[in-house]
Amino acid sequence: MLRSLLRHRLGAGCLAVLALVVLLAVFGPLLAPYDPLAQDGTALLQAPSAAHLLGTDNLGRDVLSRLLAGSTLSLLAALEAVAVGLVIGVVPGLLSVYLGRPFEWVTLRIMDAFVTLPFLVFAVAMTALLGNGLTQAMLAVGILISPAFYRVTRAAAFPVASAPYVEAARLSGAPALFVLRRHVWPKVAPAVAVSTASLLGASLVIVSSLTFLGIGIRPPAPTWGGMLATNLEYLFARPTGPLVPALLIIVTVGACNGLADALRDVTGAPSLLSSARKGLARV
Repeated sequence: MLRSLLRHRLGAGCLAVLALVVLLAVFGPLLAPYDPLAQDGTALLQAPSAAHLLGTDNLGRDVLSRLLAGSTLSLLAALEAVAVGLVIGVVPGLLSVYLGRPFEWVTLRIMDAFVTLPFLVFAVAMTALLGNGLTQAMLAVGILISPAFYRVTRAAAFPVASAPYVEAARLSGAPALFVLRRHVWPKVAPAVAVSTASLLGASLVIVSSLTFLGIGIRPPAPTWGGMLATNLEYLFARPTGPLVPALLIIVTVGACNGLADALRDVTGAPSLLSSARKGLARV
């Protein structure tokens, strides 16, 4: 799959962009020229200069240093939300086509309940109940995106689970976990990969929105969304302040969506999902 992506023009470009973002998240705090939390009362809201390449914020902190340091938290938060959504959505989605109608009915009702939850209210309630921290906020985001993983997984797994070779494996006495791992999961993985890439970009937008509102990460910890909110408050003094954090968010989300499109082209996930929808329609 990786070789096919590298031969795909869009996939190779998006992988290169995401690799740079990952490098920025890993080594950004080490490359920061200043302490991202250090305040300088004599250098408030300065324009870009040789000393501060992207200027300073309202507390005199170096913007470039805060962007580099905030890359780690922003990306980790999005990855954590996707990981939670994968566990909550993919595992029940696979088991729902194998464990029978009762389990399927229960999981469908749970996912329907998750879909009806108002996003912002649920995120605020989770952080109020468990504390205003990164893990608590990402747990809420992961729960809210899990129905998307569940639906894709179930739709892709349904026709595979009733295929003749899967039925033959079950009748021969193969354990359920073996059948799922050996026969069902390889057919479902491409669709899950496409959803993961797409929802990673969506999660980054959600994380940026929450930190923009001050939910999930406490100041003065730097994040892209938090910096965007701060710069908007002082737009009159630094009109170009929100440009760089907004551009980082846009480029990263665009690369994730482009990677999802490339994965769809490379793996043939559209035909897989199409056949899954036809199978569901027949039922």
